[in-house]
Amino acid sequence: MPDFFKTSSHTQDSAQGTNARKEAVMNSIRSELALVNVQELINKATEKCFTKCVPKPGTSLTSSDEACLARCLDRYMEAFTVVSRTYTARISRESSQLRGAAAEI
Repeated sequence: MPDFFKTSSHTQDSAQGTNARKEAVMNSIRSELALVNVQELINKATEKCFTKCVPKPGTSLTSSDEACLARCLDRYMEAFTVVSRTYTARISRESSQLRGAAAEI
């Protein structure tokens, strides 16, 4: 008598292929989002620092303009790094708490 509750190897292979494609698409989307976030960060940092450091735009930057831009961009990146690490730690902590709460149920 055939076992209707067993999954055939063809169905399992198909499901694995579908899962692999889904994972590949998700990874692609994550990469695209990361790229967009980096581009946005660079654009915002450039805009803010340029506004702060170059009060009178001309045909070239003065050495003080360049130094100000370098310091401003460094601070902007440091702040972004601190915020990113803190956010990642928070997400990780909350995820662990959710898994712990789910395990208790």
